[in-house]
Amino acid sequence: MLYIFYKVAKWISLRLPLKTCYKIATICADIYYSFAWEDRRNLTYNLKIILGTDDKKLIEKNMKGIFRNFAKYLADFFRFSKLSRDYILNHITLEGKENIDKAMANGKGAIMLAAHIGNWEMGAAVMASLGYPFHAIILDHKDKRINELFRQQRAISGVKAISVGAQLKSCFGVLRGNNLLAIVCDRDFSGHGLRVNFFGRPATLPKGAAFFHLKTGAPIIPSFLLRTKEGNFRFVFEKPLAGENTGDKEADIKNIMQKYLLVIEKYIKDFPDQWYAFRKVWQ
Repeated sequence: MLYIFYKVAKWISLRLPLKTCYKIATICADIYYSFAWEDRRNLTYNLKIILGTDDKKLIEKNMKGIFRNFAKYLADFFRFSKLSRDYILNHITLEGKENIDKAMANGKGAIMLAAHIGNWEMGAAVMASLGYPFHAIILDHKDKRINELFRQQRAISGVKAISVGAQLKSCFGVLRGNNLLAIVCDRDFSGHGLRVNFFGRPATLPKGAAFFHLKTGAPIIPSFLLRTKEGNFRFVFEKPLAGENTGDKEADIKNIMQKYLLVIEKYIKDFPDQWYAFRKVWQ
């Protein structure tokens, strides 16, 4: 059923104007919101923590925004074949791109650190479309048809996907080849994350970005593509972060993780209605 929905969504997204697609996406999001009880419970739990309040109106406002923005995210995702340089120049403001270029000039590649905020998939597509050698670590979908559909969408713009698991070893070669490696760091899907502080509470989060940074010396650059007006975005590249090898492997990894989690926290606080955490982050 979900596969059919995605196929229909792609068909609509490619045949109608963007604003019309967004209107349809908003209607679908509002309908789904009315009966997505589990998602709403989880979002309420997460929003109480990141907003620091029990204000029901504020939580509901942001929760509705999350559903609507995620629906628009899917519309954008299925329109990757329409993502042109003209669209990027006219609708996406790049902020701090010099941080990426300086990192690439050092020859060690760079780790683009992302979160489930804004439109991370579109961020990858934009970088690849601009000519950057771009690889992204992705979690394979259980449904092989959906997995193939998503892989095709990423490949349209030149993004090379690396699956979580045995393929992760190839990340060393990616960075040695002076490529960009994108890693989403706010949800642990591997079961091998570390317990760290996130919004002042313990949470188990993935350590991949910190691990590859300490092993290769590739700088970590937090990067977020954020929705502004209809059809417009800000693509922000923060200054590179670095840790140190003291010999205490776990402590060193946690140290750099806490550094970049503070950056992620800032963007989630600023854009709570664009953080798509439909499962409880804190257990």
